[in-house]
Amino acid sequence: MHSDSSMAVLLDDRQEWLRFSQPHKTKTSQDSADCWDSHVVIQGMHCAACAFTVEEALLTVPGVRSAEVNAATHRAKVVWSADAVKPSIWMAAIAKAGYGALPAADSSLRQARHEESRRALWRWLVAGFCMMQVMMYAYPAYVAKDGDITPDMVFLLRWASWVLTLPVVMFSCGPFFSNAMRDIRAQRVSMDLPVALGMVITFLLSSVATFEPEGVFGAEVYYDSLTMFVFFLLTGRWLELRVRDRTAGALEALMNRLPESVERQLPNGVFERVAVRRVLVGDVIRVSPSESFPVDGVILQGQTLADEALLTGESRPQARGVGDAVVAGSHNLSGIVTVRVVQVGEGTQFSQIVSLMENASLQKPRLAQLADRIAKPFLIGVLVLAALSAVYWWPTNPGHALMVAVAVLVVTCPCALSLATPAAMLAAAGNLARHGVLVRHLQALESLAEIDTLIFDKTGTLTQDGQRVTRVLTAEGVTPEKALGLAAALAKHSLHPLSRALVQAYEASAQSATPVAQDVNERIGLGLEGHIDEKLRLGSASFCTPKTKGIPDQAQDCQVHLCTENEWLASWQLSEDVRVDAVHTVQALKDLDVNVWLLSGDRPESAQWVAEQVGISQAFGACTPQDKLSRMQTAQSQGARVAMVGDGLNDGPVLAGAHVSMAFGNAVPLAQSKSDLILMGGSLLVVAQSVKLARHTLRVVKQNLVWAAAYNAVCVPLAVVGLLPAWLAGLGMALSSLWVVLNSLRLTKGF
Repeated sequence: MHSDSSMAVLLDDRQEWLRFSQPHKTKTSQDSADCWDSHVVIQGMHCAACAFTVEEALLTVPGVRSAEVNAATHRAKVVWSADAVKPSIWMAAIAKAGYGALPAADSSLRQARHEESRRALWRWLVAGFCMMQVMMYAYPAYVAKDGDITPDMVFLLRWASWVLTLPVVMFSCGPFFSNAMRDIRAQRVSMDLPVALGMVITFLLSSVATFEPEGVFGAEVYYDSLTMFVFFLLTGRWLELRVRDRTAGALEALMNRLPESVERQLPNGVFERVAVRRVLVGDVIRVSPSESFPVDGVILQGQTLADEALLTGESRPQARGVGDAVVAGSHNLSGIVTVRVVQVGEGTQFSQIVSLMENASLQKPRLAQLADRIAKPFLIGVLVLAALSAVYWWPTNPGHALMVAVAVLVVTCPCALSLATPAAMLAAAGNLARHGVLVRHLQALESLAEIDTLIFDKTGTLTQDGQRVTRVLTAEGVTPEKALGLAAALAKHSLHPLSRALVQAYEASAQSATPVAQDVNERIGLGLEGHIDEKLRLGSASFCTPKTKGIPDQAQDCQVHLCTENEWLASWQLSEDVRVDAVHTVQALKDLDVNVWLLSGDRPESAQWVAEQVGISQAFGACTPQDKLSRMQTAQSQGARVAMVGDGLNDGPVLAGAHVSMAFGNAVPLAQSKSDLILMGGSLLVVAQSVKLARHTLRVVKQNLVWAAAYNAVCVPLAVVGLLPAWLAGLGMALSSLWVVLNSLRLTKGF
């Protein structure tokens, strides 16, 4: 472990920031140009109130722009200005508030979690052992009749129980007491405060009864109740910790998938091992079998099999040879390969995936935000209710009055309420990630569960991404080769599938002379225009119709046209294949009572043909981006809950306007930036499976909330009237939280 000073120096080293931070992308006029997003893991948190405390502590530090803390994942996102503050300073603020903080990518994080789990297990074992012994000593008092046990024996049994309860109070209850003292010093309320008060009151009351049996509180001791509800509480927390470790471990496994170092080629051809963060674009590295690729690159020498399952959802290893691209985070399975670096750091696809998962793990859905907002006032209400219960019962029996207050304090802690939504949402998001679906916003799962209409784009979504040229028509004096060269010069400036098809056709023709287009401008949904000796247009028929002579009739059916301002030059017919799983996907959506639409910028005949092939009844072609948006908004105004699936530049507005949106991992950046879910693999069937899982998730969330509410509705009145002993209250609280967690875990199974 590092000392505090050495750790501070390491954290403030700018070269180390990229291990747990990335430059802040959303700048405002108030933000510094040198602003960073950092992700850290908070230690010592147990509830939503803890999350609020950490956020408040961070926001008091000058230079910290914003702070988000998720109580379920124990992760925090801190946006800070490097001109005003250093990481060691705002991490020190977290420590001052009574919590620990480690960078999300810290190599010691796994060890820290292991140590925390080991300590929790030991506390649980001590509490369990002492509980069984105390129950043995308490049993005679329950079964004996008046006069069967002498006062000396009663004192001896009570004294033995007191001795056995001391390790529970001094060791097993340690986290509850330390957290409560921290809250008292900070003048705040968390879930540990009422629990710690209940433990202290029960132990002090029983101690007084042990050593002053003739006093006001001498009638009964409650060591058995104390040890039992401590044991039950620790059981619940230990199981919750194990579940949280599974979730956190999955994210850490992804984040730590990159190696610490890699072999980089020197100018003399010799390879030396350097830290991955020292590798730059253009470097040549060597990756051995069993290592992960640390960067995006292109193979220069060698061939291998790459495991890309974590990135694409594709379970089968992919063959990669000279000229093939490899991505950071994929695993080299078989051969030594030499790779030229194309992207490093945050520019890699891997970094973008990690960022998406981190941001998703920090978000709070609406239902979770509601639970967080009511947590603090609810706890204050708990303390007031416990005090009133004690006052009511005091004239009857002071000892019983205090135990009623203890039962109220324990049974009403809203642990289950705070866990109900985030536990289910995160479990579902993890399941989706394992199948190649990345959730950018947890709220999207709630929205996806409520949809009744889903709109597909056509090209690259329902059809295969790649297309091939099947027919070429040219004007007199224009050869097909020349026309294709001019078209490709314009098309290489676009990511539209039709443009990519023309570029691929040109590259396959192996022509030597490559025209260069200048001042190329893409008109979204229409085509491209630029200069190659003269002004040219490439795109739809309406966009490319010359002023003096129109497109010939025989070329009207083609999809892509090339013309000057005055003359038509060429037209191309391209064919596309429907995805093999498109029919099954549409049918699966219909089985879920989801209306399926097709909106395409392609010709109406082409859109209708694809719709007939996959079983879609409502299809509209020749749609501009505004047309797509207008049709969707019309449906929304009629009460429809709409989801959109697309991948093109022209899908940006409709993706942004939908209730929930999906884009493929190979989609253009704009489409991905407007989407709530990213489909990393090539399977379309995950769309229907995601809708089904989202609905299942919402059902589980509602089950969790109903259970948490019903538990409090039943148990609180029983505790207030004195019918719920403290040990049973502890058992009920532990089982309530545990039931919520285990119920949420069902979402990690199946798809």
